[in-house]
Amino acid sequence: MASYQTINPFDGRALRTVELMSAVAVEQRLAAAEVAFPAWSGMALEQRGALLRNVAAGLRARRDEIQRTMTLEMGKLRGEALAEIEKSAAACEYYADHAAGYLEPQAIPTEAQRSYVLYQPIGCVLAVMPWNFPVWQVFRFLAPSLMAGNVALLKHASNVPGCADLIAAVLAGAGVPAGVFDVLHIDNDQAADVLRDRRIKAVTLTGSERAGRSIAANAGDQLKKCVMELGGSDAFVVLEDADLDVAVAAAVKSRFDNAGQTCIAAKRFVLVEAIADAFVRRFVEAAKARVYGDPQDEAATLAPMARADLRDALHRQVRESIDKGARPLLGCEPLAGSHAGYPASILDHVAPGMSAYEEELFGPVAAILRVKDEAEALRVSNDTSFGLGGSVWTRDAARGERVAAQLQCGAAFVNSVVKSDARLPFGGTKRSGFGRELAEHGIREFTNIKTIYVA
Repeated sequence: MASYQTINPFDGRALRTVELMSAVAVEQRLAAAEVAFPAWSGMALEQRGALLRNVAAGLRARRDEIQRTMTLEMGKLRGEALAEIEKSAAACEYYADHAAGYLEPQAIPTEAQRSYVLYQPIGCVLAVMPWNFPVWQVFRFLAPSLMAGNVALLKHASNVPGCADLIAAVLAGAGVPAGVFDVLHIDNDQAADVLRDRRIKAVTLTGSERAGRSIAANAGDQLKKCVMELGGSDAFVVLEDADLDVAVAAAVKSRFDNAGQTCIAAKRFVLVEAIADAFVRRFVEAAKARVYGDPQDEAATLAPMARADLRDALHRQVRESIDKGARPLLGCEPLAGSHAGYPASILDHVAPGMSAYEEELFGPVAAILRVKDEAEALRVSNDTSFGLGGSVWTRDAARGERVAAQLQCGAAFVNSVVKSDARLPFGGTKRSGFGRELAEHGIREFTNIKTIYVA
């Protein structure tokens, strides 16, 4: 069997060697999921909810262990990791409380004696998840999917196997029956084989556009439902009447939290010329305060990137943009002596044709795009192949809503950073993917929406 090694992104030390599962081991987990599904889907919602609350308690009880594993495997700051664990626990409780309402049969008046819609589970969902939020991104699909009555198998990113194993351990410790959820330590070729298996009824992916194309094509070939949450290049639109103190503080948080490795992070800062110079000046000074260091150290406010190759790819995009005329205002060079460190960086005068304009910058680099007015801000914001999120900053809330409604994205926020929330649907448009997670829309994605008609 092949194997892979996980590396601490802060110091480059090898953490663990993981052997890929054999075909026999994969088959055992597929068979267990098939066996578990009838009993799990037939269980009363109240019972499933009680188990999800146990999972929430288990996450909190083991939060220090989970946090340390997240930090070692992908470099997340300690405080950010603890917040992610709490958010995941809260999501379990949210769906335990609200799933019954989301899945309640919907009566539809017709000429029939009775006609209504049922939301019924479909079976085993394969989840292919990324490393940047190794706990939250799993529970973002898992909590609603399990409450809907589905079972699940997780193929996690290869650099966070310990996180995957701890999630499985928490569910088992909470009393979730064997086979309802399990982890597959497999590579992409094996994942493609699993997706083709008749016992897998759907697939959800959070990841790169390239991975999305491959998995969506495979799912399409098998006529299986899929949800794709892919990349983003979110616009952060600052209008001339914005409160710059508020906007700059939000810009620093949105761009540099999680070392900039967030799909819904602000990446393109679209500034109306009337305030552009003032915003940039404050933004540079605020970004300088981000302190790179050991992510276990409470004093660190900027984490390493998750892998050295990702840092190198980001720097290549930065260099290509500078070569075409972008102006480096801060950072823009790898941190000397670090394994995967990159400083808080800002590129000004980014324009079409540059990597920083055309591509997603998945790391701590902000791209400044200067525009004349609101109309040009909208045109530039929508001049991207991505459509995940976007934000608008203005003192006029009505104006902000009007502009936000015209952003071509799955979520537009006014005077707030874009974020995921269990109460709101999450997902994108254009090359950022399709389908929705979270809220009533997400819990119904992996259900059979069945019409019942009684004449």
